[in-house]
Amino acid sequence: MNSPVYKQYDQERLDAQYNLRARHTDFQQHFDRYDRESARVRKQLPSRLDIAYGDTPLQTLDIFPATAPGSPVLVFIHGGYWQFLDKGAFSFPAPVFVGAGAAYVSLNYDLAPTVTIDEIVQQCRRALVWCLANAESFNGDPANIHVSGHSAGGHLTAMMMTTDWPAHGGLPADLVKGCCAISGLFDLEPLRLSYLNEALGLEQGSARRNSPLYNITRHGSPLIAAVGGEETEEFLRHTGMLTTAWRARGFPCQELTLAGLNHFTVVDELGRAGSPLARAVLAQMGL
Repeated sequence: MNSPVYKQYDQERLDAQYNLRARHTDFQQHFDRYDRESARVRKQLPSRLDIAYGDTPLQTLDIFPATAPGSPVLVFIHGGYWQFLDKGAFSFPAPVFVGAGAAYVSLNYDLAPTVTIDEIVQQCRRALVWCLANAESFNGDPANIHVSGHSAGGHLTAMMMTTDWPAHGGLPADLVKGCCAISGLFDLEPLRLSYLNEALGLEQGSARRNSPLYNITRHGSPLIAAVGGEETEEFLRHTGMLTTAWRARGFPCQELTLAGLNHFTVVDELGRAGSPLARAVLAQMGL
């Protein structure tokens, strides 16, 4: 083994921990499945698509309204290492949540390397503020907004939970009532040292301020941290670190390790009615 660049990992082994497309060479089949199932859902459910929350083409939302006023809202943030994928691939969980009495919102944001992770985080905050202001227009309760996301979206979900909302225009500290981070990334330092940083452009400072693990606020809403049992050691470690830190603050926390699932199959469970993950998120939302 060559000299370590992070913990016990030399460069090759560190890169392998995060190079999921190389680890799962059938990744495109999973992306195609997300697209196919999401297109079917958009044909079945009433929706408002490509709703702008910001001033660039990708600052948009797909909204699946609740059937009754005053319903909980679940905002989903897609992954793709902050560089790839689109909200349109993640309509597929909507039936589980709309059917249970919630509104479901899938969120887009500008992608790296066009913008920095700092800017992506700000855009996601902007989207949640938009949802707060406009929830009633899609039968949502602005006082009952929850967030979920997968992979890089899990990171962005946790960043929403670690946001000091009162410092952002006097917003309520508990703007986000609960979250579910699925196979997320919560310490960006190893990513800064990996092959990914060619596109992400992280420095020590930006990696630190965008690491949820080191930015937990005094207010901690309930957290569900889910991860596939077949994930890499690093992805399993990220989830364990976040739940340990959350519990150390005395905040409500549930950790789900979903056996037999990898990075590209674990997110399917959010859209599978009756799955442990879907049940946990619905329970968190009071449904």
